Amino acid sequence: MRWVASPPGPVREPSGRRARAPYLGPPSYDTTPRWGFPHVVWRWPTAVQGTSAATPVPSQRLLLIARNAVAVLWTFVGLAGVAAGAEIWRYVLLVLSRDQALSPSVVGASDALVLTFALLTFVGSVFAVAVSVWWLLVARRAAADEAGQNPPRSTWQVLVGLLVPGLNLAMAGSILAELEHAATRRPANRRPTPSRLVLTWWAAWIANALLLALTLVWRARDGVQAQVDAVTLTALTDLSAMALAFVTLQVVRRFTRLLAPMGEQPVRSLRVVRVEGGPEVPRRTRPATASR
Repeated sequence: MRWVASPPGPVREPSGRRARAPYLGPPSYDTTPRWGFPHVVWRWPTAVQGTSAATPVPSQRLLLIARNAVAVLWTFVGLAGVAAGAEIWRYVLLVLSRDQALSPSVVGASDALVLTFALLTFVGSVFAVAVSVWWLLVARRAAADEAGQNPPRSTWQVLVGLLVPGLNLAMAGSILAELEHAATRRPANRRPTPSRLVLTWWAAWIANALLLALTLVWRARDGVQAQVDAVTLTALTDLSAMALAFVTLQVVRRFTRLLAPMGEQPVRSLRVVRVEGGPEVPRRTRPATASR
């Protein structure tokens, strides 16, 4: 096959201004048009399969991770509350056993409740820490992208500052204060100033860590009084863990609203219920052979 290119003809000047046709109203169709938008579900972002934007941006990922983190943290709050109640019940039984014999069924139920929810609380704490750290890493990336800067610390520095015992007591609050500084769009050359929420979380974090360490040390001691004190410390540790998880919930929600304000929850679904006062649209009878 041979292609021949020919130059375009001369440009002709318009002979005169064309008269504008009068407006006849919006277009109307005798039947339902067969063209339209594709049958796909509305999705917020630019994450389209098969394109370079197939991976969600950090702000989009943050919404999904925050929803999962909130669910896991609420679950942990419930587990820690029941575990604290079981320890308090055990303490009451220990006090009552000084003057009277206890029913074996009551003691067995108490032991089963304490052991079951101690195990569930431990597993829940692992999931809560994992999802919270995951949320924190994504939130740092989203805050850096929003500010157009690099995060103040690398990922390995954040993980070391959060997971190394002893060091995390001082570093966890600083890392969270840096995230708040970036999320609130404060100047990068200013020193981060923790808010009351961050300071409350920091205090709950330190209190829970100290109570956990004290409980582990006290459980290693011998004697009846040491065992009773260990029960009391375990109940206080569970209550402090529950308070820490609740404050973490508030931190996740607040920072997620700052970094990704357009969430799925506040947006109401809009739909046309009826049209009042509009003109009647003439419609042709739909053929029986037409497919829907």
